[in-house]
Amino acid sequence: MDGANQRNPRSVEDVFKDFKGRRAGLIKALTTDVEDFFQQCDPEKENLCLYALPSEQWEVNLPAEEVPPELPEPALGINFARDGMLEKDWLALVSVHSDSWLLAVAFYFGARFGFDKSDRKRLFTMINDLPTVFEVVTGTTKNQVKDKSTVSNHSSNKKPSVKVTKITKPPKEEEEEEEDDLGFEDEEEDEDHGDTLCGACGDNYASDEFWICCDICERWFHGKCVKITPARAEHIKHYKCPSCSNHKRARP
Repeated sequence: MDGANQRNPRSVEDVFKDFKGRRAGLIKALTTDVEDFFQQCDPEKENLCLYALPSEQWEVNLPAEEVPPELPEPALGINFARDGMLEKDWLALVSVHSDSWLLAVAFYFGARFGFDKSDRKRLFTMINDLPTVFEVVTGTTKNQVKDKSTVSNHSSNKKPSVKVTKITKPPKEEEEEEEDDLGFEDEEEDEDHGDTLCGACGDNYASDEFWICCDICERWFHGKCVKITPARAEHIKHYKCPSCSNHKRARP
């Protein structure tokens, strides 16, 4: 069901690569593909699970029939709660269960392939260096909080505009240019550079990529992650990310 037989990770690096692929698939389902994910989780259907594959793809499907299953199973019946709570709360709940499942799968492989104490510690450290699915979906990563605080301090407590969708990079870069004019040390700039994380994939800021900011939740996204090009951004007055757009969807 989840392509486990297509991969046979045996080293810490292999298991971490498997973890990253599945994590990317879950984030995609809960952010950029959230409308499709929402529709597939029909409460009228049987118990459904959100699976993610090492290939960064996701699927909503019935649980495995074999007992015990080949891999740990995701949370069962996520579709039943879909219409019983606010969509943002439901997505947050699914993301928490998804984080638990990712760890279960990773440490299942660790046990299966005989990882010792140091290997398990190294695997967890590598995993822990990434924001959780919950943090990416809800925008509560510590780095994002730190980034907002830093931007506020650099701009003399003046909040940067979030309506400028034509900027191809987060406001961090602009603040660094202002610091150059004020005579701040380059070391400070390098230290803060790259703190901004994409609200979709969770990766750090890269200066050669187009970014766009949501006017509602004020999170920054890679243009490619939300399918927005620089040319298209030129005609957007108020940008809403996929999550914020779908939160406004009227309930039947």
